[in-house]
Amino acid sequence: MAAARDKFGRPIVVVTGMGIVTSLGAGKADNWKRLTAGESGIKTVTRFPIDSLKTTMAGAVDFVTVDPFSSTSLSQRLAEIATEEALAQAGIGSKGDFPGPMFLAVAPIETEWPQRLEVARAVPKTDFNIIDYLATCSEGGRFTHFHRRFTFGSVALNLAETFGTKGSPISLSTACASGATAIQLGVEAIRRGETDAALCVATDGSVNPEAMVRFSLLSALSTQNDPPQAASKPFSKNRDGFVMAEGAGALVLESYDAAIARGARILGVVAGCGELTDSFHRTRSAPDGKPAIGCVRKTLADAGMEPHQIDHINAHGTSTPENDKMEYLATSAVFGEHTAKIPVSSNKSMVGHTISAAGAVEAIFSLLTLEHQRIPPTINYEVPDPAIPFDVVGNKARDAKVTAVMSNSFGFGGQNASLILTREPA
Repeated sequence: MAAARDKFGRPIVVVTGMGIVTSLGAGKADNWKRLTAGESGIKTVTRFPIDSLKTTMAGAVDFVTVDPFSSTSLSQRLAEIATEEALAQAGIGSKGDFPGPMFLAVAPIETEWPQRLEVARAVPKTDFNIIDYLATCSEGGRFTHFHRRFTFGSVALNLAETFGTKGSPISLSTACASGATAIQLGVEAIRRGETDAALCVATDGSVNPEAMVRFSLLSALSTQNDPPQAASKPFSKNRDGFVMAEGAGALVLESYDAAIARGARILGVVAGCGELTDSFHRTRSAPDGKPAIGCVRKTLADAGMEPHQIDHINAHGTSTPENDKMEYLATSAVFGEHTAKIPVSSNKSMVGHTISAAGAVEAIFSLLTLEHQRIPPTINYEVPDPAIPFDVVGNKARDAKVTAVMSNSFGFGGQNASLILTREPA
């Protein structure tokens, strides 16, 4: 039997297993039920003192605990939970035996250095001094292990040892595009014929004082704390920033031929991947949107598809004033008149922004949208922004015929990645 190839002669890449953890819960079933019901996992932070913080809510995964707490340990545990679910569904490999490589997206958490507090105390005072706050948390004894020393690749190495992935585990970080980048690397490895299967995992457990203070100093976080569930409002005129969140997503990718040969259930197809990075600013995207525009165009070209073939956009939709506006600019530049006909939704309105994990988490939600033919809502959409005339799926899920979804991840520093996911191979 001839090998299955796409229109460019490349192996078709399919998804055979998925696992997910977000502030809504652990597992696809609970997440999908609550997501389509328009429920929010964002709540007031209880993990550490918040008296001096401007932002006091997050999508923290408090139902998963690690002792002693560290963001690294939590990130690893979330990744393990998601990976276990993905492997169980795929029926390929198990603990200690996965036949392909692993690509892991994880937040680059800093190592501790002895003079950390002393150096930072020398920084001129502002209205909010990050180091005085960190000193209060750490010296109070509650977060003694918070900045536990580790190497960047340790999470990937521990996961590789646990699940027995073949080949060197690849750790990566492309800001908020990291999860999508991990999937793209897996797709490319299969297309090149280097492997028949790849494990793509993205995880982030970094709701911690330092991360929240740093993003707050960038004026990136919402300060609409009460009620916390209403803080994330993508594409709304009264949006004021994103909500930090934690989570993990894991996907088992295989070549179509390998999956069919072993009788695997195909959950969807990764039809196209694209990325484009700009160097305009370390946090801001280029105002003209050219990098995001180029990313979307490259993704369509990689899939061999035209704009009118996309039935739904799972937007990056962070709820920051600049990013939401830029995403509309990029989308309308590529999709033209078709833009108004495409239902757009942002999962971040309910789970928050899972940073490094977002691309994988949202790819899984996109695949579930294809499976159930139901588009999750964008909650808190009460005051539409007239400058962003998307067809936003506002506040209530929408049943629709969906054959292809574009999932966007546009990160800090102009790190842009997009995926096109379909239900069936072309």
